[in-house]
Amino acid sequence: MEYIHTVQYYETDKMGITHHSNYIRWMEEARVDFLSQIGWEFAKLEEMGIVSPVLSVNCDYKYPTKFSDKVYITVSVKEFKGVKLFLDYEMKNEEGKVVCVGTTSHAFLNTDGMPIRMKREFPELYETLSSLILQDK
Repeated sequence: MEYIHTVQYYETDKMGITHHSNYIRWMEEARVDFLSQIGWEFAKLEEMGIVSPVLSVNCDYKYPTKFSDKVYITVSVKEFKGVKLFLDYEMKNEEGKVVCVGTTSHAFLNTDGMPIRMKREFPELYETLSSLILQDK
């Protein structure tokens, strides 16, 4: 699944380069968009009583971006075992050069903060995410 972000002026630093913290924000934007693309909008999950906090973030910067650059972010399911979801992100510029790669991990909890057994409690979401796991990683 691909998400496109245009670098905003306020996201750059004094040198005119995108500040590193923004790539993590873009990963979150791409994750929310990814969920929408697979039919599980974030608002829908919250209505169902599912929260999905971030457990970890890893970001590896490869090449700088600047104001008005378009960044193409591909999101893929790296691993999913029911309670934890691991996502991979690859960000490329308009020339196709990789500018950043990252991973995030997320839990699935109910509104009381207790882990959800997705396979039993939400089998449709479980099947959707399981079907998207990359087989080559």
